[in-house]
Amino acid sequence: MPEPRRSTIDAGEVERFSALAAEWWNPNGKFRPLHKFNPIRLAYIRDQVAARFGRDPRAARPFEGLRFLDIGCGGGLLCEPMARLGAEVVGADASATNIEVARLHAAEVGVTVDYRATTAEDLADAGEKFDVILNMEVVEHVADIDLFVAKCGEMVKPGGIMFVATINRTLKALGLAIIGAEYVLRWLPRGTHQFGKLVRPEELEKALAGAGLAIIDRTGVVYHPLADRWQRSKDMDVNYMVLAEKAPV
Repeated sequence: MPEPRRSTIDAGEVERFSALAAEWWNPNGKFRPLHKFNPIRLAYIRDQVAARFGRDPRAARPFEGLRFLDIGCGGGLLCEPMARLGAEVVGADASATNIEVARLHAAEVGVTVDYRATTAEDLADAGEKFDVILNMEVVEHVADIDLFVAKCGEMVKPGGIMFVATINRTLKALGLAIIGAEYVLRWLPRGTHQFGKLVRPEELEKALAGAGLAIIDRTGVVYHPLADRWQRSKDMDVNYMVLAEKAPV
């Protein structure tokens, strides 16, 4: 009897985010922290992609000719800005409900994104390839991080790059990102993050190396309550982002 196929999907996580799908584009709703976080993510992606592919970040459509995958795209908060910057964007999510919300919003605002209710393994097994993969706030929600990162790595073209944003597994993160954000401040629904599934930078680096990717940049991201905004920092104890590259042929 053949072994069951390994999966990256955590059904409980998919169900949790599907239940919140209608909230994706409400800046004052359940995903308000993500809307606050989005500008720092967008600026980091724009500047790093422009630097790696020799583009002018101030141009109207600097990503013209580049193919992007936003894996675990949710309602499309990153897909739409990337498409507006000229990229050909595939937005993939295991939740069909999230994808329907993303499609409806893109149609309303007139942005073209190829949204698909699918998984990283199905995309990789179909031979899909991308210049840039956005893997943002996803790895802490998958069932098998090594398989997930490996399948994403398969889809990065030689010389291509992948961004990963996640939360470190530290006591500081437990206090701020889970107890503080979910139970005290109620920024996020309780249960959004599970401490045991948070990912340390060295664990992520090992998974990326196994997928043929090397980290070429890393940054922490911290929230400043007085300014009510996020900014980059050397402090990677809680939120952090890394950029990894697949060597050119």
